[in-house]
Amino acid sequence: MRLGVVASLLLAIVASISSVQKISLSPFSLTPRSFEMATATTHVVIDTPSSVMLDLRQDTYSIEGLTNRAVLLGNVLATGPVRSAIARRANVPVERLMIEPPLTSKLPQGRADDVNRKSAGDLVKTTDQYRLNIAANPTVPILDIYAQTPTADSAAALADAAVAELHAYLKQIAASQKTPEADQIRLVDLGKAEGAVINPAIKWQVALLTFVITFGIACATLIFLSRVRQGWAQASRSERLATE
Repeated sequence: MRLGVVASLLLAIVASISSVQKISLSPFSLTPRSFEMATATTHVVIDTPSSVMLDLRQDTYSIEGLTNRAVLLGNVLATGPVRSAIARRANVPVERLMIEPPLTSKLPQGRADDVNRKSAGDLVKTTDQYRLNIAANPTVPILDIYAQTPTADSAAALADAAVAELHAYLKQIAASQKTPEADQIRLVDLGKAEGAVINPAIKWQVALLTFVITFGIACATLIFLSRVRQGWAQASRSERLATE
């Protein structure tokens, strides 16, 4: 039993380490697993050169038109060329970047394209993905951009990259169509994004939980096998006594 407990303890330690580190035997190395999840948020106002927000001569319909335009620009961020540009600017693998466009009453569910298609495997790789969730305020022309990445710095960089590439895309379209500056949409950034890790102690929690579960199962298995062995030994002694 003592040797069994020691073996169970060693097995639990190895399982605990492997739960937070990828163990390679040839050559021997430990690579940290990604468990932390970081988020960052930034906001963009969709406005006109002569600000609708400040000009009292503008009516409610002007604000409503800009609000609808915000939904359009949010969907532009999820298109292929802009998505690729965001990934390059944020130094993110483009194939791992998922962008959810704004949802509205007319589009209450996200699009299930090749990039954003959901699968059961997403549950085990959620913390190791790069996501942008674009939300359009239903009453005012504001885009809320939420980024999720494994680190706080990359989350802030991804959110800011989305805003920067939206600026660049609109300038490119305006230049190609020779749209006068007075007739162009103006994007007003409401500050830089700040990233934060939302589960900083997750690795210690995973390691501790794995250790407790593995050690408990190993000890329970040891006790079960010990009792089975004792039962066999008792049955063997009973048979010998019966034959004598």
